[in-house]
Amino acid sequence: MSPVSYQTIKLSKGKHTSPEDGACVMELASMLAGEPFTDHPASVCPVIGSYLRSYNDSIDERRRQSLYEYASKVVDSRASRRVQEARAERLTEWAEEMQRTRRTWFVRSPLRALTRLRKPPIDAVGSYAVHAIPKHTNETHAAVLTLVDELLAIGVRDERISARVIAARAHALDVV
Repeated sequence: MSPVSYQTIKLSKGKHTSPEDGACVMELASMLAGEPFTDHPASVCPVIGSYLRSYNDSIDERRRQSLYEYASKVVDSRASRRVQEARAERLTEWAEEMQRTRRTWFVRSPLRALTRLRKPPIDAVGSYAVHAIPKHTNETHAAVLTLVDELLAIGVRDERISARVIAARAHALDVV
């Protein structure tokens, strides 16, 4: 039997001890990044990582296989604390939008509704957002993937702005 690689591995639920046992989307990202096999790769934004880990475990096999592309997209997505907080804020907003689509979300359990009003910690916001999805459908799956792209763009946009600011400052110093 040939060794398991990022090209032959099948995405599956849960945490795995090695690629031979399977991999979740974040474990695949660690392989693609050349890091030790883990579901918390150092090169991945913790906010996006928590979201994809939780989402990976909540969907069916067919939808899970479509996460391959996102394993590679999230490599090197780790950014500053400010970017992580912006991503967490957007993820929280999205989860609240999903909650509002449930007509009876407050009626079902006032206590649960009140706990939803509290802002989740940055490392748990991904799980919070996934639990806000009322039902996994093709539409919600597409919305999740679009949201991941949006979260990744938050960091790119900030890096471009930072690069422009640095270049402008350097130019100003050259002029003086």
